Amino acid sequence: MLRTLGGGFGMMAFAGLFGRIARADDAQRLLDARALGATHVRPRARSVIFLYMDGGPSQVDTFDPKPRLDELHGKPFPMATAPTQFNNKGTTLASPWKFKRYGESGLPISDLFPNVAKLADELCVVRSMTSSFSEHTNANYFLHTGLGIPGRPSMGAWSSYGLGNENDDLPGFVVLEGGLVPPGGLDCFSAGFLPARHQGTIMRPTGEAIADATLREPADAQMRKRQLVARLDSAFAHDAQSEAIESAIANHELAYRMQAAVPELASLDGETDETKALYGFDAPDAATRIYARECCLARRLVERGVRFIEVTCPRTNADRWDQHSDLRSGHEGNARAVDQPISALLIDLKRRGLLESTLVVFAAEFGRTPFAQGSDGRDHNPFGFSIWMAGGGVRGGTAIGATDEFGYRAVEKPYQIHDLHATMLHLMGVDHRRLTFRSGGRDHRLTDVHGVLIEDAIA
Repeated sequence: MLRTLGGGFGMMAFAGLFGRIARADDAQRLLDARALGATHVRPRARSVIFLYMDGGPSQVDTFDPKPRLDELHGKPFPMATAPTQFNNKGTTLASPWKFKRYGESGLPISDLFPNVAKLADELCVVRSMTSSFSEHTNANYFLHTGLGIPGRPSMGAWSSYGLGNENDDLPGFVVLEGGLVPPGGLDCFSAGFLPARHQGTIMRPTGEAIADATLREPADAQMRKRQLVARLDSAFAHDAQSEAIESAIANHELAYRMQAAVPELASLDGETDETKALYGFDAPDAATRIYARECCLARRLVERGVRFIEVTCPRTNADRWDQHSDLRSGHEGNARAVDQPISALLIDLKRRGLLESTLVVFAAEFGRTPFAQGSDGRDHNPFGFSIWMAGGGVRGGTAIGATDEFGYRAVEKPYQIHDLHATMLHLMGVDHRRLTFRSGGRDHRLTDVHGVLIEDAIA
């Protein structure tokens, strides 16, 4: 009797597949799917769009101007240096691009981002970010999960776990994959030890948005399959692995509902010609066109209540922002791909009244050295680099922290990736110290035992 009753809970979860008879049941199930019954502080952001700049843009060529590099260009670098990825250290390398001041704030931004620069008063640039790792794979795990090895939940999974999702028919954590998966692979988007329903769902801006999301068989055949799965899962719902079983059931439910929701979401035909032109749907550069669709889809996901959206880079002539040589061509290609779509995203969110409730974060795993690798490249630099945030309770038109006169090391208000995570959660209403999950005999959190708020960034 007890076994039959225990198995019944799995069947209850499967009820959503067959009838979904009451919206009250749906609301309760959504409440049960999140860790927090209420936020710890007043949330400023309902959703996050994380613009991941794969490979590491150079801070001294984008958002952190250093005139001293012009003075010493081509001369030996005067500071003591740490080992780099390749230790092929050249002379001091000035930026090939000029910086100008923009907006009422006068925030300096380089010529690489002419469109984003027009929105300078929306940006909060943190110039003193640091990382604990100088190699892509470990640095990406650190950026995404707060630990430099695989197996931990991604920041998107933590957001979904803590806050749930406002849309019952879409995942709480979506990754818009434009052609590049980060070094470290899909573990960067993992649910880790959290329930599997919080795993990042990969969505592509062209072709079929999500693999096998389109219904390809008669409804009665699909119904028979679902009934079989329900019977099989219910037989194991009493098992010690019931959490995994329930997560699988929840994922089956969601996959079924997504068959109707995803095609409508991914169809951009209903966007106006003006909106498509704003994002760059018809831009001459193919990578720009791909990223334009990604950013437009990110806005549509926010409109539909998805909690966390990560946007990855498209492939360009240089592949990633990882210019160990040919800095000028590589950085220009990557900037050209993302500049117009990102500015359009900020404009579009703002005019729809969504920017104030959407936190947009532009970040990479580390920055680049102010001295050359070889003659015309820059190596990895985790000691001081720039990220920016906009919307969602952020103080725009500001620059926080500083690197030294060469842009090599953070010297004023240095922040760690854990601090970025803590601030992102805070803006979503979550105290990073109180969002925990017990696994392996202890409580875990995204920020581990670290993390302080970037107070100056919070409006």
